[in-house]
Amino acid sequence: MTRLSVNLNKIALLRNSRSLGIPSVTRAATISLDAGAHGITVHPRPDSRHIRIDDVRELSALLKKRPGAEFNIEGNPFEGLIDIAREAMPQQCTLVPDDPTAFTSDHGWDIKRDGARLKPLIAELKALGMRVSLFMDPLPDAMVAVRELGADRIELYTEPYAQAFGRADEQAVLKSYADTAQAAQRAGLGVNAGHDLNQQNLPLFLSAVPQVLEVSIGHALVADAIEAGLAPTVRGYLAAIARAGRS
Repeated sequence: MTRLSVNLNKIALLRNSRSLGIPSVTRAATISLDAGAHGITVHPRPDSRHIRIDDVRELSALLKKRPGAEFNIEGNPFEGLIDIAREAMPQQCTLVPDDPTAFTSDHGWDIKRDGARLKPLIAELKALGMRVSLFMDPLPDAMVAVRELGADRIELYTEPYAQAFGRADEQAVLKSYADTAQAAQRAGLGVNAGHDLNQQNLPLFLSAVPQVLEVSIGHALVADAIEAGLAPTVRGYLAAIARAGRS
């Protein structure tokens, strides 16, 4: 069964808009794990616009008390991620080539260009006991080179699939992901996936792309949680008002 890792960046982004400490990132992690999620993902960036180093520390402590739950820290290894990983010691470190000023991750690694710089960092993380995953576009021919760098897995960057979902080219785009997953597995790599996956497009993706070990989902999951939980929350506030009227 594909494992679900809940990305909490958007919880932190909302928290950071005020100075009250709510919503709590660690509380959101606990709720997610209690609901059955298999792990927690965070993507700290140098500007701390969402996840902060204190969040990483608190989540690391929390997950150490949750046997079987995995901590996945992702980010650019050339922009401070390695120091964070050394301190937090997550089970998995996902290396992503995002520019510090990027709105969100928007492409995978260019192995020909960046492989030589990545290789010693991958070796260091693995020596510390972490599984290493590289964020990759659906490029079957790159998978052998990824394995030669020492990575354990790839994470397929799935925004192009999400954009193609429901369009005429949907099956052609899906095939590129399936072909990449198969090439990765032949090379000895595990396959993760993430970015703009949601409840609507996820079933088709997992049916078409073989043996996806983990999906990391944040934005869509948090958006769905706001909608699914908004009505009960409004009713809860109305009940609180009513209790005040009876006192």
